[in-house]
Amino acid sequence: QVQLVESGGGLVQPGGSLRLSCAASGMTFSIYVMRWYRQAPGNQRELIAAITSGGSTNYADSVKGRFTISRENAKSTVYLQMNSLKPEDTAVYYCNADHYGLGFWGQGTQVTVSS
Repeated sequence: QVQLVESGGGLVQPGGSLRLSCAASGMTFSIYVMRWYRQAPGNQRELIAAITSGGSTNYADSVKGRFTISRENAKSTVYLQMNSLKPEDTAVYYCNADHYGLGFWGQGTQVTVSS
Protein backbone atom coordinates (compact mmCIF):
# COMPACT_ATOMS: atom_id res chain seq x y z
CA GLN A 1 0.00 0.00 0.00
CA VAL A 2 1.49 3.29 -1.15
CA GLN A 3 1.56 6.13 1.35
CA LEU A 4 2.84 9.68 1.07
CA VAL A 5 3.01 11.60 4.33
CA GLU A 6 3.79 15.31 4.33
CA SER A 7 5.14 17.15 7.34
CA GLY A 8 6.79 20.43 8.24
CA GLY A 9 3.97 22.87 7.68
CA GLY A 10 2.99 25.55 10.15
CA LEU A 11 2.71 29.24 10.81
CA VAL A 12 5.59 31.47 9.77
CA GLN A 13 6.10 35.21 9.47
CA PRO A 14 6.63 36.86 6.09
CA GLY A 15 10.24 36.51 5.05
CA GLY A 16 10.64 33.32 7.03
CA SER A 17 11.48 29.80 5.97
CA LEU A 18 10.03 26.32 6.26
CA ARG A 19 11.10 22.93 5.01
CA LEU A 20 8.42 20.48 4.02
CA SER A 21 9.06 16.75 3.87
CA CYS A 22 7.14 14.01 2.12
CA ALA A 23 7.98 10.47 3.18
CA ALA A 24 6.95 7.70 0.83
CA SER A 25 6.38 4.03 1.55
CA GLY A 26 5.12 1.02 -0.33
CA MET A 27 6.67 2.09 -3.62
CA THR A 28 9.97 2.09 -5.50
CA PHE A 29 10.54 5.74 -4.70
CA SER A 30 13.58 6.30 -6.91
CA ILE A 31 11.70 5.74 -10.19
CA TYR A 32 8.96 8.27 -9.52
CA VAL A 33 8.78 11.89 -10.56
CA MET A 34 7.95 13.79 -7.39
CA ARG A 35 5.99 17.02 -7.39
CA TRP A 36 4.79 19.57 -4.90
CA TYR A 37 1.44 21.25 -5.42
CA ARG A 38 -0.40 23.78 -3.34
CA GLN A 39 -4.01 24.85 -3.04
CA ALA A 40 -5.19 28.07 -1.47
CA PRO A 41 -8.85 28.54 -0.45
CA GLY A 42 -10.99 29.21 -3.51
CA ASN A 43 -8.14 28.42 -5.91
CA GLN A 44 -7.26 25.45 -8.08
CA ARG A 45 -4.45 23.16 -7.09
CA GLU A 46 -1.21 24.60 -8.48
CA LEU A 47 1.94 22.73 -9.47
CA ILE A 48 4.90 24.55 -7.96
CA ALA A 49 7.91 22.22 -8.15
CA ALA A 50 8.97 18.91 -9.65
CA ILE A 51 12.00 16.66 -9.54
CA THR A 52 12.62 13.74 -11.84
CA SER A 53 14.13 10.40 -10.94
CA GLY A 54 17.40 11.75 -12.31
CA GLY A 55 17.28 14.89 -10.19
CA SER A 56 16.24 17.46 -12.79
CA THR A 57 14.05 20.17 -11.32
CA ASN A 58 11.41 22.61 -12.49
CA TYR A 59 9.59 25.41 -10.71
CA ALA A 60 6.58 27.61 -11.18
CA ASP A 61 7.46 31.24 -11.76
CA SER A 62 5.72 32.16 -8.53
CA VAL A 63 8.28 30.27 -6.43
CA LYS A 64 11.40 30.26 -8.62
CA GLY A 65 14.42 31.50 -6.73
CA ARG A 66 12.72 31.09 -3.35
CA PHE A 67 11.81 27.39 -3.17
CA THR A 68 14.06 24.38 -3.70
CA ILE A 69 12.89 20.83 -4.28
CA SER A 70 15.21 17.94 -3.50
CA ARG A 71 14.99 14.22 -2.94
CA GLU A 72 16.80 11.64 -0.86
CA ASN A 73 16.15 8.27 -2.44
CA ALA A 74 17.79 6.35 0.41
CA LYS A 75 15.11 7.77 2.72
CA SER A 76 12.29 7.71 0.14
CA THR A 77 11.73 11.36 0.93
CA VAL A 78 11.24 14.52 -1.08
CA TYR A 79 11.73 17.96 0.41
CA LEU A 80 10.61 21.48 -0.34
CA GLN A 81 12.78 24.20 1.15
CA MET A 82 10.78 27.43 1.18
CA ASN A 83 12.57 30.71 1.80
CA SER A 84 11.45 34.34 1.69
CA LEU A 85 7.90 33.28 2.32
CA LYS A 86 5.08 35.64 1.43
CA PRO A 87 1.45 35.78 2.60
CA GLU A 88 0.39 34.60 -0.84
CA ASP A 89 2.27 31.35 -0.23
CA THR A 90 -0.40 30.44 2.30
CA ALA A 91 -1.98 27.17 1.17
CA VAL A 92 -2.24 23.46 1.77
CA TYR A 93 0.83 21.84 0.25
CA TYR A 94 0.58 18.38 -1.28
CA CYS A 95 3.20 16.00 -2.58
CA ASN A 96 2.54 13.81 -5.57
CA ALA A 97 4.34 10.78 -6.94
CA ASP A 98 3.99 9.95 -10.61
CA HIS A 99 5.34 7.15 -12.78
CA TYR A 100 3.95 7.24 -16.32
CA GLY A 101 0.49 8.20 -15.13
CA LEU A 102 0.40 6.01 -12.05
CA GLY A 103 0.01 8.68 -9.41
CA PHE A 104 -0.36 8.99 -5.65
CA TRP A 105 -1.10 11.92 -3.34
CA GLY A 106 -0.36 12.79 0.22
CA GLN A 107 -2.90 14.23 2.61
CA GLY A 108 -1.42 17.73 2.58
CA THR A 109 0.16 20.02 5.14
CA GLN A 110 -0.97 23.56 5.91
CA VAL A 111 1.42 26.47 5.47
CA THR A 112 0.30 29.85 6.77
CA VAL A 113 2.40 32.95 6.23
CA SER A 114 1.20 35.77 8.44
CA SER A 115 2.47 38.34 10.88
